[in-house]
Formats: sequence, C-alpha cells, structure tokens
Amino acid sequence: MSIFLNENSKVIVQGMTGSEGMKHTSRMLASGTAIVGGVNPRKAGTSVDFDGASVPVFGTVAEAMKETGADVSVIFVPPPFAKAAAIEAVDAQIGLAVIITEGIPVHDSTQVWAHAQGGSTRIIGPNCPGLISPGRSNAGIIPANITKQGKIGLVSKSGTLTYQMMYELRDLGFSTAVGIGGDPVIGTTHIDCLAAFQEDPETEAIVMIGEIGGDAEERAADFVKANVTKPVVGYVAGFTAPEGKTMGHAGAIVSGSAGTAQAKKEALEAAGVRVGKTPSETARLMREIIAG
Repeated sequence: MSIFLNENSKVIVQGMTGSEGMKHTSRMLASGTAIVGGVNPRKAGTSVDFDGASVPVFGTVAEAMKETGADVSVIFVPPPFAKAAAIEAVDAQIGLAVIITEGIPVHDSTQVWAHAQGGSTRIIGPNCPGLISPGRSNAGIIPANITKQGKIGLVSKSGTLTYQMMYELRDLGFSTAVGIGGDPVIGTTHIDCLAAFQEDPETEAIVMIGEIGGDAEERAADFVKANVTKPVVGYVAGFTAPEGKTMGHAGAIVSGSAGTAQAKKEALEAAGVRVGKTPSETARLMREIIAG
C-alpha cells in the first residue's frame, strides 16, 4: 500500500512544456510514473516526445482528465500564474494537485486553499518537492533512485531533508514519502499524512520532519498522542537558529519560545515521539525501532 499515490495513478503535468516541466516530466517518466498528458492552452493539440514516449498536450485540466482519466496533476507553472493553474485543477475536481512552484504569494496560496475547501481535490504544497511511492509512482521532483519500496512513511516540511532521510534509510525503504512544503499556507499537513500512514496497513513506522517556526509540529504532536499507535520518530531543523530571525522558508519565523526547535522537540517527546538532534541520529532511532 501507499498513501495518496500508487502504480495506478494517472498523472498530468500543468506547465509540462516549460523548462522545469520538461526536465522533471522526463525524470518522472524514467522512474515509472504514468504521465498521460500535459496542460498548456497555447500548445493544445500538440505532443512532446520524451525518449520515445509521446505525451499529448491538452488545453485544460478538465479536457486532459476527460481524455486520459488522469487523477493527479503536478503543477510547474511560474508563480504569477500558479494560482489560476491550481484553481483550474480544483474546479476540474482532480483527486490530487501537487504544487511544486516556489515563490507563490501567500495571499494567492490562501485563495487556492479557501477555494479547495469542501471540494474533492487534495492539495500538496506549494513550494514542495511532491511525493513518491517508490517503485510505484513519483509526482514531483524527488529523486527516484535514492531509495526503494519499504515499510516506512515519511512526511517532511523540507525538500532537501526529505531526500537525505530517504537516502539515510535507503536499505529499509519507504511506502510513501511526502514533502508538504514549508510555506505559511499549505494544503496537506503533517497531521493529514500521519492520519493516512496510521490507516495504511503496509506502513509500519513513520518519520516526521519539521522545522522552526509556526506551531504545526506541536499540533502534530497532539495528534500523534491521541490517534497514532505506530512508532514515530522526528527531526526538527533549526536547533542552532538565532531567535527572532526568519530562516529559509517563509514559514520559519520564531518569536519567543514558540516555534523554536527545542519547544517542538519537547512537545513531540511528550507525545512519545523519539526526536533526533540530527538527520543521521533520527535515522538511527528509526533503525532501532525497525530492529525491534
């Protein structure tokens, strides 16, 4: 099993004909993802060749879904146009919209999130690496060759730490790894992924990666304590960050003790989550759990 994405997922790429879209569509195809179409209103009716695989381009998400049965869209549209692309995907009622684009104004993200409420589309991102169910499907920019299929679930705010943890635990493997993004407003949260991993019969243990700023990790800790019976290990990026300084992601703003790595670590440990001080230590904690 896996969460949100599997070998039956049919993926379209909004912005496929742009430079980033072309590059990563090629990588997704090489990793076995069923890419069934691209979306670009100006190039509708054409097709793009990727190492012998011809992928048709449609004018709209709705048209692509009707013609191909697509249920996942990966969005590589530049920031000024990303809101419209995401709203189009939501209006077409696609099951999963993965917004890779970085630099989308928070106001735009808020409008997309509000527009999606009550609908049938799960949004992952924005400003995220996407998600991968190794050996099954890969929707986004996560390297497919650094790990294998296994029994660990991973949810992470950070793209690079997603990759590092997948590599650190590559011999054990993952059911699904989800990079949710670190912006102040995102679609799918730590809690959403924790709930899905808890319900997935093939996920035996969970790694949760957070970072300073906000209170998402503290809320996730409360959820783990109340709802998650599987072992969870955690890592919080930013133990050495100076107080009061915005670090990296737009969401990583610390004020007082709220949002610090130490405060998040304490909240997680109080919920029974073992927390590593480094990614490598976190991987070691997971190995201990899997070894029993």
